[in-house]
Amino acid sequence: MTQKGRAVILMMDSFGIGGAEDAAKFNDEGADTLGHIAAARGRLNVPNLAALGLLKAAQASTGSPVQAGPQTAAQITLPAKYGFMREISRGKDTSSGHWEMAGCPVDFDWGYFKPDYPSFPPELVEKICAAAGLPGILGNKAASGTAIIDELGEEHIKTGKPICYTSADSVFQIAAHEKHFGLDRLYKVCEIAFNYVKPYNIARVIARPFEGEKVGEFKRTKNRHDYSVTPPHATVLDAIKNAGGQVISVGKINDIFAKQGITKAVKASGLEELWNVTLHEAKNAPDFSLVFTNFVDFDMTWGHRRDVEGYAQGLEYFDQRLPELAAQLQENDIVFITADHGCDPTYKGTDHTREHVPVIMFGKNVKPEFIGGRDTYADLGQTLANYFKLPPLHVGKSFLE
Repeated sequence: MTQKGRAVILMMDSFGIGGAEDAAKFNDEGADTLGHIAAARGRLNVPNLAALGLLKAAQASTGSPVQAGPQTAAQITLPAKYGFMREISRGKDTSSGHWEMAGCPVDFDWGYFKPDYPSFPPELVEKICAAAGLPGILGNKAASGTAIIDELGEEHIKTGKPICYTSADSVFQIAAHEKHFGLDRLYKVCEIAFNYVKPYNIARVIARPFEGEKVGEFKRTKNRHDYSVTPPHATVLDAIKNAGGQVISVGKINDIFAKQGITKAVKASGLEELWNVTLHEAKNAPDFSLVFTNFVDFDMTWGHRRDVEGYAQGLEYFDQRLPELAAQLQENDIVFITADHGCDPTYKGTDHTREHVPVIMFGKNVKPEFIGGRDTYADLGQTLANYFKLPPLHVGKSFLE
């Protein structure tokens, strides 16, 4: 039997490399996650990513070199294809970016809740509270998750009312204390809310459990869970699974795709644990398999919180772990490095930014070349379908050969 090979996607959540052509439509003109982090920092040491073509791809995206400064010696010497991708989905959110990457662009408009109090229609709140047996909700506005927990955490513990909030994304988020409110109860409330937000065309309901007893001590736990609508069309993940392959999700990938096309879901959180689990799963993955990891900290911990230094240190740490993956690759394995949107920590507000994203593919037998600016994220999914010798997807152009 001919081997089909193994693939890994390292999805650096929010790692944009320069403003997209349609950035003005999203009020994101001038955003550049990588470029602005490097410029603000003065030095960004990512020698392995640089050796794989990241800085060249970013320069092609923006027309200007990244001010990363001199790089130390790279440990990766594998050949790579590199370039950048443009998004054609109508949103700049997590679901849109991931689904398009897998061959299913979002060609419709999500529903959104207004940012100011009250964000949620009274009739929606009433239905959720009645069905879940809640005395009411707190928050009811757009907010940073960590800030609103600090603001309302003590009142939540006292009253038993969950903290409900939204953002610029198509989301209904519910924060509750793991001990005082109960994790299972939080999940149940989210399931109820997910059912009631469907008429509003909301992409996700997100459970945000936390711990701690007072302001300054509250901390979100690793038990986040996203309740997502399913992609409207089959993705390359479905194609792999239906053809008998394995699709191993690490982190929140399983939630983003609403379990569609996933054969094994592995929970992990935090940059170090996500890397450890990815290395383990990639090493032990069978032939004809995809390991797909979302590195959420770039977005959740540093991008949205506008933490330039944290983001820079995260990039340098990510770069340091790449040689470990490269060292365990088999002859025909391939690895993709990409992102789902931008989240420029130097930009106004706290929202995602509409940007190009990097696309790097490396492996022992990859033909090294600059693959230019791709017209859609779906080129990555099409390349995967080509690699696994599956029927072509409806969208995207392969860059495998």
